Order: sequence, then structure tokens, then C-alpha cells
Amino acid sequence: MDDFLLASSSAPTAISLCGDGGDARIKTADCRRAGTDKLVTQIDKAFDAALAKMPANARPLLKRDQAWFNEMIIDAAEVLADSGEDELKQSFTEALRRRAAALEGIASGRPGIAGKWVNAFGSITLTPADGGAYRLAADLRGDYGGDRRRTCKLTAELKPSGTAWLAGTLVIVADAPADKPKTDAATDAAATPAKPPSLKLRRQGETLRIVGTIDDEEFDGLNDCSSMWQVTGSYFAAGKDAASDKADTAFVAPTFDCTKPETATDEEICADPDLADNDQRLNRAWKALQPRLDEATRRALIDDQRNWVKSQTEQFPEFLHPAWNKQSSQVHFTVDARDHVDGLQRERLALIEGFDDKRSGLAGVWLAYNAIIKVTVDGSGAVTAKGWKWDQGDWKAGCDYEMTGKMAGGAFRSDERRKNPDTLERDHAMLIVNRLDDAFARKRTGKDGAEDSADEAKCRRRLDNSSTARLFPARPSPDIDNLKGSVR
Repeated sequence: MDDFLLASSSAPTAISLCGDGGDARIKTADCRRAGTDKLVTQIDKAFDAALAKMPANARPLLKRDQAWFNEMIIDAAEVLADSGEDELKQSFTEALRRRAAALEGIASGRPGIAGKWVNAFGSITLTPADGGAYRLAADLRGDYGGDRRRTCKLTAELKPSGTAWLAGTLVIVADAPADKPKTDAATDAAATPAKPPSLKLRRQGETLRIVGTIDDEEFDGLNDCSSMWQVTGSYFAAGKDAASDKADTAFVAPTFDCTKPETATDEEICADPDLADNDQRLNRAWKALQPRLDEATRRALIDDQRNWVKSQTEQFPEFLHPAWNKQSSQVHFTVDARDHVDGLQRERLALIEGFDDKRSGLAGVWLAYNAIIKVTVDGSGAVTAKGWKWDQGDWKAGCDYEMTGKMAGGAFRSDERRKNPDTLERDHAMLIVNRLDDAFARKRTGKDGAEDSADEAKCRRRLDNSSTARLFPARPSPDIDNLKGSVR
């Protein structure tokens, strides 16, 4: 398994900042002069004490939290070594002091959700309100050195949602300077996103799980908030604050052992009750589906499921540190990463729970671990099909499906007129898309290849990619009907 896929909780939790060896970020003498060595020792001792208080299923989450702080502070130390500016030194020292204080305050056994909760990126405080609601105040600070800082102060009113979660939208305080030019109501309405960011939270054993939803990445309606991308996470109780509530503190367990998660995605599933429940649902649905399938479909779906499990393993780490965010890929994008795992699970549930094994013909949504296509057939036999095939984690490698044709003699005939036309074929319960493209792809070498390679190619960015896919029938579902983005 590649290192970046492994559980962060398996990484060393001691901070390696000071020393004179090749791996040291700060020279020993400089550490002593600034008091950094003492702060590091304080943090390491406080972490060990906090970890000893945690139950076995929460320890990996606290170890992950410390591993993420270490990644952040090491980045900041490297920037500091290259700069040495007084402002950076002060910010670096403050980050270490905040972490030491947070770890020293961590407790376990808090009965409810009221009070202060902390993690590597800041703190949140929950105050009871009327009707079982809570007021949340968050102070988030991710400092990776230099101008790579993510700070966010926000408040939200969270109310019972009819599920185990409390939920609500953020409290927006308009910032209207006196010299701000006046605009008409239509302009103001157009500039405001239809759905402002929202939060939901619930206990997950000894941790508090918070999930942020950002519908508009360009949303700028929050004062004192440069980025909300780290609000999603596991938070740990700080102090023994008395709680007036009786929140459910059950730990929703997935199908695997959360005391020993193997991958970064496993950790995130263990951290989140919804993701853990999705994992359990997938397991139940998979077992229920198998007896309904013919042998050929069953074998193909087993192979597809193995590939899907591999893609899920890669999903969280790839979107936690997205490589295509070249200027900030070292930042922990916890909101985006969690949402991609949830989306992938829900999409798979739509297939496994809604497997349409009685479907005849081509019409409908078809889904695989690496492709999706929606086929429409009208009364005259005209066929349109749209979708795409993707390579996990490679946003440049996708193939778009945009097909038109007609049914003739029970078979699809593409409107294309070339050596390698689009094809759609039924095979047992499955749909084979562009069966011949595998053979064509082996002959292509890209733009500098054969004279007719561009004509034969189905994938715009990578001419040597194959668009061939084997897909499975899924009934309509909100989780697949809108054909989510092709970056996986």
C-alpha cells in the first residue's frame, strides 16, 4: 500500500522539529533560544496523557489528529527556516502553545455535547439554547507557514433535525462599510448563494463529529473567515464542563475494527456516523443482492466491487491533499475529502440497493466503479447517451460519453461514421460501452502516433485511453440521477 493511503494514526505522533541532523527543521541551538524544544516536549507529554484517557476506538482518531498537526507544524517550520521573519516566529510559537493547551485540556467521559471541543485546527464551543437547540461558536486556525494560513470564526444555530444529528445554517453577519456603493435588490440577490454553508453535528463515542456543507466554494459572506475547508472533523472534549443535555454517545461502528484502521479512508469512516452506517448498509445490500444474479453478472460485479473498494481506499487521501491544488495541496481539505467519501458510498448504495436486474433494453442509468452513463430511447427508437469514464485520482484522464443513434433490429446503431463508432451492447444484466475501443486503444500512441489515431480516439485529453466499460443497471436515485462530477 502506498504511504499516502495508510492510516495517519499509524504515523509517529512525536514532533520532530529540533536537531542538527538531516531531518531536523530547526537547529538545536535555535530551538533552545526560542524555547521551541520545551514546547515540543510539553506537547508530546500532553498528547501521551490525553491518549491514555481515550477508549480504544477513539485513540486512532486522536493519533490522526496529532499526525495532522505535525504535518502542519513541520510545513510551518520549513517556511520559518527559509524566512526567519519575526512575525512568522511569533505565529509559529503561538501555534505550538495553542496545541499544548488544547492537549492538556482534553478529557473523556463528558456526558453531553455542551462545552468546548478541540482538534488540530481549532476549537468549537456549544451553548444550550431553547427547544433542544445549540449555539455553536468556532475558532479555526490552520497555519502552514507564511501566507498559507486558514482562519475562520463563525457561529451557527443548530437544531434537532429528526435524526441523531443537530443541524443548521451559519449565522451570517453582514459587513457593510459606509463607503460601499449601493446596489439594487436584484444585484444583491444574484450575488448571494442560494444555500449558505451549513453544519451538522452529533456524538461519535468519545468524539464530537462536525460536518460542514459548502455549496458555493466562492462564498464570502462570513466575516473573519478566510476558509471553511477545515470545519469538518472529529473534536475532543476539553475539560469536565457540566452538560445539561443527555446526547446519545453511542459509537456507530462500520464493518471493520475501528481500533485498528488500516487506511486513511477507514479512519474517516470510523470518525463519521453517517459514513459508518453507509458501510454497514453496503455490506447488507451486497449480501442480499448476490442470490438474485446470474453467474456471469455476479462474477463481473464481484470484480467491479473489488475495484470500487480500491477506489474508496484512495478517495479520502486524494481529496484531503488534492494534488491539483498546486499552491495549497499540503493543506488539509477535510470538508471536501469527507464529502467525496460520502458521495462515493451513496453512489454505490444506489447501485447495490437499487440494482435493476429485471431491466430490458438499453434505457436507464448504468453505473460501474469507473464509469456512468444515462441512456434515453424515445418512441421512434432514437437513442441518446451521456456520461463519462474516469481514472481514479486523475482529473485529466476522463472519457466523455456523448452518443446519438437509433435502435435497428434490436441493436444500437451509432450516428458516427468512422472506423471506431460508439457501441452499446447488452450482456446478461450488464451494458458494454464501446467494446471495440480496448483493441483500438492498444494501437494508439497519442497525437504523434498513427495518422488516424485522433479519429479513432474516444478520450479527448489522452488519446491512448480506452473508453470501454462494463456497467450495471441502477434504478433512479437522487445520488446518481444528476451524474456527479467526473473527478473521482
